[in-house]
Amino acid sequence: MVDREHGGMRHTPYMGQPDYRIHELNKRLQQRSEESDNLWWDAFATEFFEDDASLTLSFYLEDGPKRYTIGRTLVPRYFRSIFEGGVTDLYYILKHSKESFHNTSITLDCDQATMITHHGKPMFTKVVTEGRLILEFTFDDLMRIRSWHFQVRQHRELIPRSVIAMQQDPAMVEQISKNITRQGLTNYTLNFLRLCVILEPMQELMSRHKAYGLNPRDCLKTTLFQKWQRMVAPPGKGKPENPRQAGKRRKRKSSAGTGGNMNPGGGGGKKRSPGPQGMPPSAPGDVMVVGEPTLMGGEFGDEDERLITRLENSQFEPNNTEEDNKDFQNSPSLQQSPWGQDKKTPTGGNSGAGTPGAVQQPNSEETKVKVE
Repeated sequence: MVDREHGGMRHTPYMGQPDYRIHELNKRLQQRSEESDNLWWDAFATEFFEDDASLTLSFYLEDGPKRYTIGRTLVPRYFRSIFEGGVTDLYYILKHSKESFHNTSITLDCDQATMITHHGKPMFTKVVTEGRLILEFTFDDLMRIRSWHFQVRQHRELIPRSVIAMQQDPAMVEQISKNITRQGLTNYTLNFLRLCVILEPMQELMSRHKAYGLNPRDCLKTTLFQKWQRMVAPPGKGKPENPRQAGKRRKRKSSAGTGGNMNPGGGGGKKRSPGPQGMPPSAPGDVMVVGEPTLMGGEFGDEDERLITRLENSQFEPNNTEEDNKDFQNSPSLQQSPWGQDKKTPTGGNSGAGTPGAVQQPNSEETKVKVE
């Protein structure tokens, strides 16, 4: 087709012509020969099917309804299996189809679609398979098929009258009257679809075995673990960061509380209640934060270990401690109470640990503790 409106000799794009694409697909299938190899079928699928296309067949058999869906990689094998099952010719006829346009796709819905196949063995037979064909094309210049869904309703097998008239043997006539397909599909194609349902989910296992040389059990374990890991820990939302953030928040709160109590001023020290001053000198002044271990193949130390981080009290000032204690001991309320009679104020000459409110500043260190 040539576009003459713009005065140029360029090919008209396929946009808006889904029926014409089916006509081209029929022509390409007629060009097939017995020497057509895998490269020819791959080129056929690349020309008419999108890279992420899917093909679905729905029909009823003796044991109930069946639905088979295959991916893009198996589409060439599906069409090739039709011809390997004894078919010599294949084409599709669409009548009264409806088209609907979307942002990125064109949908063709044909309720009177017919798949015609010619069989040469055991004798010439024309099989007419009727059903509903729903196609989704990409809305671009290539206009390739993104989704193929054929719902089979019924099928008929037609034999030339001359063949029946030539047969005089009743046994031969009975053999001719038997169907050679099931819902228009040969047994070879049906077996291929059953294998696709089983083998297509295993493609990831087979590719992993080919790439890394693992045995089937290890391939299955690795694949399941990676799927579980993607399910519980999606990208960008790592769980190990939460304990660190919680530790940082704890550090800010403890520093703010310590700074409020250790305000170096005369008025601030006199108004404090005797509760915090009466704390035993051996009370620990540092905060211990335990990090959670990473689950399932994470970063353990020696088997199961948790990381404990000690946070320092950086706002403690030992110079103001003795003045605060003297002000507190000389207060008249404490001298009249029975608590102040036997109270012995510890001197700060030994170390900073003997002074109430003083916290020994240990060096920052990390300790690993075994979790039993």
